[in-house]
Amino acid sequence: MKNTILDFIHQDDSQFNDELYKQAKRCLLDLLGTAAGATVTESSQILARHVLAQYGATETSRSKMLFKDSYVSECGASMYGAGLIDSLDAHDGHVLTKGHVGVGILPVLLAQQNIEQLSGKAFLNALIIGYEIGTRAGIALHDSVSDYHTSGAWNSIAGAALAARVKKLSHDQTFEALGIAEYYGPRSQMMRCIDFPTMLKDGSTWGALAGASAANLAADGFTGAPAITLFDSQLESIWSDLGELWYIFEQYFKAYPVCRWTQPAVECIRQLQEQHEIDPNEVVKIEITSFHEAKRLSTKEPKTTDAAQYSTPFAIACALRDGLVTPEAIAEDIHDPLLVRLSNSVEISESENYNEKFPAERWAEATIELASGKRLKSKPMIARGNPENPLSDVEIREKFFNLSRNTLSPDRSKSIYESVMHLDDLPSVASLIHYL
Repeated sequence: MKNTILDFIHQDDSQFNDELYKQAKRCLLDLLGTAAGATVTESSQILARHVLAQYGATETSRSKMLFKDSYVSECGASMYGAGLIDSLDAHDGHVLTKGHVGVGILPVLLAQQNIEQLSGKAFLNALIIGYEIGTRAGIALHDSVSDYHTSGAWNSIAGAALAARVKKLSHDQTFEALGIAEYYGPRSQMMRCIDFPTMLKDGSTWGALAGASAANLAADGFTGAPAITLFDSQLESIWSDLGELWYIFEQYFKAYPVCRWTQPAVECIRQLQEQHEIDPNEVVKIEITSFHEAKRLSTKEPKTTDAAQYSTPFAIACALRDGLVTPEAIAEDIHDPLLVRLSNSVEISESENYNEKFPAERWAEATIELASGKRLKSKPMIARGNPENPLSDVEIREKFFNLSRNTLSPDRSKSIYESVMHLDDLPSVASLIHYL
């Protein structure tokens, strides 16, 4: 299995099929839209100052910060890009990893020296490989430990794999890089940040830093321990279909910039609002039945956008007021009296049936009680954007432009979109990099 994984990482730039390229471009556009929208978050601005102060560029390591005109080291740019995307919870994910691959691999890929010399297909090939390695690493970690660790604990491995590929490390060096990334990846326990939602988010900031650092260390002769999540014989079944089953097709795309666990309940509220045209001022109680993890997202009066993104009650309030959850609502309207009242009216209980279905399936149902005493009950709902109910290409496009409209000029957003959509036909990725 060791050689199979290493061969997969370093496979020749032979073409993947068109469907893989199409999905990779959807993932890429979604990540870039999230990054553009996130440039205004407080946590990303703090991180930018930190990276500029502590991870300065050198003669041999000079990478542009994503959507900034500043240059830092390769590790600094990787760290910043992941933290930037992670600060706005709108990026893609995978149900069995209970987390996110793309947020940790795209920044590492973009930070590589001379990345603009890659062809568009070579860039997408690397991204596809990263999703396959990262998703399996996440599944393997959850299958082999009792704690629920953040995405950074395992997407560090995928970051190291991509960096090793672009740097053309040997198989032996790549083996060491993977072991270093796993060992140094953050231990971060996800439910701590669910109970106390802060700027820490999903750990990908340090996951990307660990992955980028691991490849550079391995290139210089540093050694690591064999990565358990990749090379333990008890986890071999997770890796046995590498190159046959494509997990990139199983990534979900979010309709709203809040934790995925809140979104089944959001769909319930939207369903009721569309059916009954509810006046939010007439709502006295909202009862939600969902799974345990969704119940844990219990902050009713978030004081920051980070807390709002990890709040089932606040997401529900936004959906009832606006018919959806917008980046503006979770950033600018957290003290809105109506949203605060609606959020405080939410009561969440958990269903053993829904608990048993998690994480592969995430379900919720809702009952809204009006001042008149009338009670409106939704059907059980799942979130939109899964492989079985995907967002359309038009919705992915609109999401990108909606996320970027307040931070990028219309021309720049359009240029990024066009570059991504035609990336597999471009002789160089430089035309895309120019706009980032």
